[in-house]
Amino acid sequence: MYSRSSEPVRFERDCDVVLVPQGEEVTLPAGSIGYITQALGGSYTVFVEGNLFRVAGKDADAIGKEPPEPLELSAGASDDDVEKLVWKQLRTCFDPEIPINIVDLGLVYEAVVKPRDDGTREVEIRMTLTAPACGMGDILVDDVRSKLELIPTVTEADVELVFDPPWNRTMMSEAARLETGML
Repeated sequence: MYSRSSEPVRFERDCDVVLVPQGEEVTLPAGSIGYITQALGGSYTVFVEGNLFRVAGKDADAIGKEPPEPLELSAGASDDDVEKLVWKQLRTCFDPEIPINIVDLGLVYEAVVKPRDDGTREVEIRMTLTAPACGMGDILVDDVRSKLELIPTVTEADVELVFDPPWNRTMMSEAARLETGML
């Protein structure tokens, strides 16, 4: 949440953002002033007028930040190389309220890279949420899909949101449990 160490920002242009935790898409007008409360995975959580908003990495310029660099994959990369990049990208996906990536939170149950005849690939993801009623669920799914489709040769990411088995804190990595105090 906002603290005295949060970085102040001013929106340089109108910017589509997502209200946290409701998941509602809104537009903040140019000139809005706020504070960055979380900057992880290429997106930003910004506190403006008593509310939290998620600014996507592609819109980083609206708050004076650089958008993420394009992903690169060597020519002739194997499916294993792509799978490693898939897991790396998944670790750039964060719940706007929790400073831990979705992999270490234990939200990703499965990631499968499927080669296609035309040399492209499809990625299938099975993931869950910390709570079924999470208002950010659709936003997280879209974040996963869009970040995976940035990987060269990946033409489609199919992200399935599942609730069986239900998430619990034992699914978190040890580092994530330590970070959240859930040992």
